[in-house]
Amino acid sequence: MFNLFRNFKTSTEILQLSALQVQWEMIPDSPYQGGVFFLTIHFPTDYPFKPPKVAFTTRIYHPNINSNGSICLDILRSQWSPALTISKVLLSICSLLCDPNPDDPLVPEIARIYKTDKQKYNELAREWTRKYAM
Repeated sequence: MFNLFRNFKTSTEILQLSALQVQWEMIPDSPYQGGVFFLTIHFPTDYPFKPPKVAFTTRIYHPNINSNGSICLDILRSQWSPALTISKVLLSICSLLCDPNPDDPLVPEIARIYKTDKQKYNELAREWTRKYAM
């Protein structure tokens, strides 16, 4: 177990040579606080020239993460660079969790709630965290 980010814990377990499983104990002072979220990272054979495939395996209420765990993040697609490290990818995902991008959602309904009723969004995110991540 190692601390990748200052305010929450991560641990990794190598599942096979081409994949990594990440466990996050989520960000304090967020609707995800107290939740433990799992992600998988699959490395293509031409990594680092192609981005890794990163997905949440724990359900999470977020406009940029759908029910399959897919993450809408530009550096995992069009803005990928071989200079990016997995630590930078995880930091970008953490930033996305703290600051969603409702203008480029994977789940438009959650984005609408985020834009129009942030209190309701936070309540629903906390409810999902209790239901799926605790």
